[in-house]
Amino acid sequence: MKNLKTLLFAVLMTVFTVAQAQDFKFKNWPEGKSPKEVGMRIAEKFLDTPHSRYGNTRPEKPPTQITYPDVCTWLGGMWFAEVTKDDALFGHFQDRFEPLFSSEKHLLPEPNHVDNNVFGAVPLELYLETGEQRYLDLGLHYANTQWELPENAKPEEKDYHDKGYSWQTRIWIDDMFMITAVQAQAYRATKDEKYIDRAAKEMVLYLDEIQLDNGLFYHSPEAHYSWGRGNGWMAVGMAELLRILPKNNPNYDRIMEGYKKMMAALLKYQTESGMWRQIIDDEEAWKETSCTAMFTYAMITGVKNGWLDKKTYGAAAKKGWLALIEYLNEDDELTEVCAGTNIKNSRDHYMNRPRIVGDLHGQAPLLWCATALLRK
Repeated sequence: MKNLKTLLFAVLMTVFTVAQAQDFKFKNWPEGKSPKEVGMRIAEKFLDTPHSRYGNTRPEKPPTQITYPDVCTWLGGMWFAEVTKDDALFGHFQDRFEPLFSSEKHLLPEPNHVDNNVFGAVPLELYLETGEQRYLDLGLHYANTQWELPENAKPEEKDYHDKGYSWQTRIWIDDMFMITAVQAQAYRATKDEKYIDRAAKEMVLYLDEIQLDNGLFYHSPEAHYSWGRGNGWMAVGMAELLRILPKNNPNYDRIMEGYKKMMAALLKYQTESGMWRQIIDDEEAWKETSCTAMFTYAMITGVKNGWLDKKTYGAAAKKGWLALIEYLNEDDELTEVCAGTNIKNSRDHYMNRPRIVGDLHGQAPLLWCATALLRK
């Protein structure tokens, strides 16, 4: 009898172990929650929607430029089309861009701010797929002007430029996607190491300035709150940069250190539901979708690339993905998305931000997650 109990216990433990192993594998999704299904819904929603009016205080007026939430969703849509090998879908994203060379040329953002220069990531992705020179030329214009000091530069902008950083540096955590994304894309398109060196050096500056001992980040040195989406930009920025950055780059180890430190902190602050909060380390803060999508993306990428423990972080990422889908409504719009947020050293400022439905700040990282889950 004792031997039988021992055998039964061993069998049960084996079944439990196998179940645990399956739990963190990125497959066997519930009906309607697979990354391919969800990604297609979000991609088609974007293509069926006019350019956003983000930042436009008069919504009845047409958009005045392509804004960074559009850029992030556009880029995610192309990544999704590439990973699913859907040439027709990619063609729709390319077709959406074509008027920017003619009838919509006035919507090209002026290259004078981190939020504008990130636009260059889209034509650079188009170049990588099509090889068309016009995409490369336009994309490099935005990558290069991010480091070309304008004549009317402010003293602090000149100071950063003279130290080898972008003159657009401002030590806001959002910048660690807006700056690094376009520079990394320029490196992918040209193989010129100056672009990836710029991105890596800039990332280390921000890590040194605003990463906290607990692994999270302040929104800026003047805003002492670990705002969810702000930290999301950093999480995605590091994950994307590490995917592209050569391992022999002198800043690779420092960025990996900062990335792993952040991922460990996020593991600690993930809620039981799988979500993360508007202020990450504030238990009274509401559960917010855009940061949850960004953190999930960063963890998926870490697991897929072998930087993070597969069992621990794979399970957390899968939990995050499944939690997010519960916030996707019948109109393919993610709910509980924090509105665009400026810096302010006030808890109420972050706690009381509007919660928007279908905002591209949330749609984009959900599409990134779908893509990351499908990558080999």
